[in-house]
Amino acid sequence: MTETLHTDGDRTVLHMERRFGHPSAQVWRALTEPDHLSRWFPSRAEFDPVVGSGVRFDMDGERFDGRVTEAEPGRVLAFTWGDDLLRFELHDDGDGCRLVFTHTFTDRYGAASFASGWAQCFVALTEVLDGAPVTAASPSAAQHDAYVEQFGLAAGVISTGDDGGRRVRFERQLTAPAEAAWPVVERLAGVAPDDVLERDEPKLLAYAAPDGARVRWELGEGTGHGARLVLTVSGDPGVDDPAWAGRVAELARELRS
Repeated sequence: MTETLHTDGDRTVLHMERRFGHPSAQVWRALTEPDHLSRWFPSRAEFDPVVGSGVRFDMDGERFDGRVTEAEPGRVLAFTWGDDLLRFELHDDGDGCRLVFTHTFTDRYGAASFASGWAQCFVALTEVLDGAPVTAASPSAAQHDAYVEQFGLAAGVISTGDDGGRRVRFERQLTAPAEAAWPVVERLAGVAPDDVLERDEPKLLAYAAPDGARVRWELGEGTGHGARLVLTVSGDPGVDDPAWAGRVAELARELRS
């Protein structure tokens, strides 16, 4: 896959490339003309491809604005979408063209959702260019989680807390809502009732582990339709136990099965 992820200051940049067997002029129309764009883009968007022009988005009745930041007719188009920046660059390639796409955003752990979503959008774009019915579906859970692994988003981050103790933090976008993830979290935690410190179904489960570590599972609002998991383990030796990463992986695996 051509997808890569890197950081730029406090922002994350997703880079994707696709080749289409159609000339740049045809792809440019699909990028800029609302009736073409609405067939493959996540939202209906209307704008003039001129720097400074406003962009009007309508996504299932939810309306918001953006602004065109770059526009070179037939070659480069970039605009803001909320706090995000989308950039499309076309290059002639034989009898077709190559699209270089970048999406810049702040939510690093949403990257797999963005990548899998755009991958399906570009499948739909291919169908639009081919004049075929658009059959591209929403990304599968397996496709999403493949990007989690590819981008290294499954790893925990070890840090030192305000009290000087060590902790490991896992953050992962899930492919199912909190209500579906909660019973799996409870089973994986395997905590005795007397050890529970906080419980707010289906949002929070905090407890003391047998080795003395403090464990906190949180399920909040995520990117797309799934919940965002934050698992924090504080105190030695729990921080260094690789089983925590395995439990997060098992949760993700059960939700996509």
